[in-house]
Amino acid sequence: MRRTIDWDGDAVIAIDQCALPHEEIVLRLRDVDELIDAIQRLAVRGAPALGAAGALGVALLRHDPGVRVAAERLAQARPTAVNLRWGVERVLARLGDGPDAVLAEALAVLDEDERVNRAASDRAADLVRELVGRRPLRILTHCNAGRLATVAWGTALGAVRSLALAGDVEEVLADETRPLLQGARLTAYELAEMGVAYRICPDGAAAAAMAQGLVDCAIVGADRIAANGDVANKIGTYAVALAAARHGVPMIVVAPESTVDLSIPDGGHIRIEQRDPAEVTHFAGQRVAPPGAGAFNPAFDVTPADLVTAIVTQDRVWHP
Repeated sequence: MRRTIDWDGDAVIAIDQCALPHEEIVLRLRDVDELIDAIQRLAVRGAPALGAAGALGVALLRHDPGVRVAAERLAQARPTAVNLRWGVERVLARLGDGPDAVLAEALAVLDEDERVNRAASDRAADLVRELVGRRPLRILTHCNAGRLATVAWGTALGAVRSLALAGDVEEVLADETRPLLQGARLTAYELAEMGVAYRICPDGAAAAAMAQGLVDCAIVGADRIAANGDVANKIGTYAVALAAARHGVPMIVVAPESTVDLSIPDGGHIRIEQRDPAEVTHFAGQRVAPPGAGAFNPAFDVTPADLVTAIVTQDRVWHP
């Protein structure tokens, strides 16, 4: 499986996720400022992929005497996703061992990603079969937590991939996911690659789909998980969880252990990134709202732990 983000000797290479699904453009990022720009405009996105980006960003800086200052700028590029800082700090810890050790640690992050994601995905697929007890399954996803959000394989969509390979998926309803339509653009793109039947679901229609009995299970990823099991994920996840609880639909979160942040007790301590209002007031560069209209445009929300059926990582199934 082709890596979404990788190292080619002197630069970070990454699929530009802003260009999908119309064309697949590979970015070549030679310095940390280019990498930060790619992260902030969501050309590079997804919690595990951001962890890899953080690791590779430090590799870019390994010969720079100002590595720690630049690395901190990188770690702050997207404040909600804990994996970005995790990747930066993991590789910075090898700084005293020399530039070669720094690069080796960054490459180790890449090599671990697919193995970790496959393990979490397979564990989640087994849990879904156990909880739902019927197949083929109708699954609801939100945002994109597939191979494009990781180095390879995926987390939540990785679980769908694992289920599909076993013939256990009837259809996926892919929430379009505002404001940048990561579900309609990226999840749909990956499902088409997999040959899995899918329909795109407006975010506001997810509850109606559950009410009509069209969803057996909701599977989502995460950008940060607090010590108590509160889950920060793409905006709209909380609404999906509320609807799932109302209709008795299991709500499964799939993420690597690196997304669990034990330093914060609950979701109230998670900083939520606010995005440019133009992402809501404009579409494809054209204004769709009246001039002067503002927008409430958080990139993420926090789903309380009591609405989560299970959090699945490569190491465990956690029932918060």
